[in-house]
Amino acid sequence: METATIISAVLFSVMAAGAFVIACFQFRGKGFLFNNAYIYASQEERRRMDKKPYYRQSGVAFCLMGVLFCLVALECIANAAWLIYIILLVCLLAIVYAVVSSIKIEKRRK
Repeated sequence: METATIISAVLFSVMAAGAFVIACFQFRGKGFLFNNAYIYASQEERRRMDKKPYYRQSGVAFCLMGVLFCLVALECIANAAWLIYIILLVCLLAIVYAVVSSIKIEKRRK
């Protein structure tokens, strides 16, 4: 195994661990809320906003990113080309989840 492959696998593993840690904090409703709806909201909107669905949405998104980074690290180590299809499927799942959950949150707000 080449040095670059090992470094890539370790880097993606560290990124996966970081994504899982952030996901845990988001699921518990602790720490900074990594969500565009919260980040771009005014101070007044932030005070009135129910943050629970946004924390949950961010937690799921970071969890999916952690899975994605784990799969990429595994693909680097195993050099299995078929893992690309699973990686693309997880990417598609993350995009669909983000869009659908954003629409559901907006419908509940109104």
